[in-house]
Amino acid sequence: MAKHSAGWWVPLLQNRYLLALLVMLSVSTLVAFFVRAALDACDRNLEVADKRVKTVPQIAVKPSPLSFMKSNRVLLVSHQLSLSGGPLLLMELAFLLRTVGAEVYWITIQRPAEEDEVIYSLEHKMLDRGVQAGYDFEGSEKSLALLRIIEAECILDFQLKVFDAKGKEAIDAALKADLVVLNTAVAGKWLDVVLKEDVSHVLQKVLWWIHEMRGHYFKLDYVKHLPSVAGAMIDSHVTAEYWKNRTQERLRIKMPETYVVHLGNSKELMEVAEDSVAKRVLREHVRESLGVRNEDLLFAIINSVSRGKGQDLFLRSFIESLQLIQGKKLQVPTMHAVIVGSDMNAQTKFESELRNYVIQKKIQDRVHFVNKTLTVAPYLAAIDVLVQNSQARGECFGRITIEAMAFQLPVLGTAAGGTTEIVVNGTTGLLHPAGKEGVSPLARNIVKLATHVERRLTMGKRGYKRVKEMFLEQHMAERIAAVLKEVLKKSKSN
Repeated sequence: MAKHSAGWWVPLLQNRYLLALLVMLSVSTLVAFFVRAALDACDRNLEVADKRVKTVPQIAVKPSPLSFMKSNRVLLVSHQLSLSGGPLLLMELAFLLRTVGAEVYWITIQRPAEEDEVIYSLEHKMLDRGVQAGYDFEGSEKSLALLRIIEAECILDFQLKVFDAKGKEAIDAALKADLVVLNTAVAGKWLDVVLKEDVSHVLQKVLWWIHEMRGHYFKLDYVKHLPSVAGAMIDSHVTAEYWKNRTQERLRIKMPETYVVHLGNSKELMEVAEDSVAKRVLREHVRESLGVRNEDLLFAIINSVSRGKGQDLFLRSFIESLQLIQGKKLQVPTMHAVIVGSDMNAQTKFESELRNYVIQKKIQDRVHFVNKTLTVAPYLAAIDVLVQNSQARGECFGRITIEAMAFQLPVLGTAAGGTTEIVVNGTTGLLHPAGKEGVSPLARNIVKLATHVERRLTMGKRGYKRVKEMFLEQHMAERIAAVLKEVLKKSKSN
């Protein structure tokens, strides 16, 4: 069987330094802000407890570009709560708004019938940050009971308000909100199902945040209200253009005012990416868990395992690259392919096909499957090249791409979607076509980076520089702030 790493952190439990380091390694700011709040509280307590500590001069902190949102009431509506990009981005927005004093409410439309540990964990990270949450509790009495227990035990430092996503309180929250953010195209159905006759009173203050690039999302049931909302926010110019053309041609509706907002890396991720000691420690331990040497070359896909993410084509390219190297008798370190994004509990037919393919090709010692995780920073520290192989129209943006560039990694990506707005071909990485025609070009690009150390390092440094110039949390906050100002202005004028 191909190697599968599910618990690389186990050997770290013996080391206090590593445990402390891991606390701050979540890529998503949903964890990072939680940690930051805890550390801030500790700092305040230390200042009070020890008067002998010399006062340190205060350093002027640049005000958040979102400061104008203080005291505004914002309702965030997500179709689901999961480790996928859309929900995590909305949670990040929730935390950015909470830090400036906005009153934030959250509604999750769809919930699984059975209790899910990931959802439960994500919900409580929001609650700990003061985001008041509403849920669709159909089939989820266990979660409701747990939340009530937590409230009774006063673990949370604010009044927890739990309400049904389809109930009266959800309607009241939408009507009273200064701003409603719908996340993903699928969330559009919530407008009619819940608001019904009140929908016209809410549309004028709706900002629709769209992340999808797949054709099956273009259904009138989902997006019929798009022309009437205050605005749409999309993660890349390519995706915005696609939505504009697709809605006109297929649905005969017109997009509202559309704003393109490129994403940015969290401060916490950048701190790890710029900490050489942390990166070295993480690299050593992750590689040890995978059973690879420090000098080996690791090419990795970090994405949910699905056909649309192109893990199957990546494996074909990887095998072809090994054949090219062997055929030309090139001298390169031992190469490995790492697929981060597996699901040990629910292995899909597609993932089974991947594993069987690896066995059939007898490369089990070269391919490593790693369970899906929020904390991708350790793997970014451990690998040498990121492969972003999303197929068809590509990624709407692809957050993992800028995260990898922060770690000074070159990126091998498909010439599609938002990747083309992030990766500068030949400068910060190399692009190849999507689909089967991209298998051989990707194989050749793997060989190019495997045989040229200086090219890898130079591309990585240029990618890092590009991140610092364009893709930081501050950049994203500034871009979102400009959009929210426009949308609030429109909603208040109506």
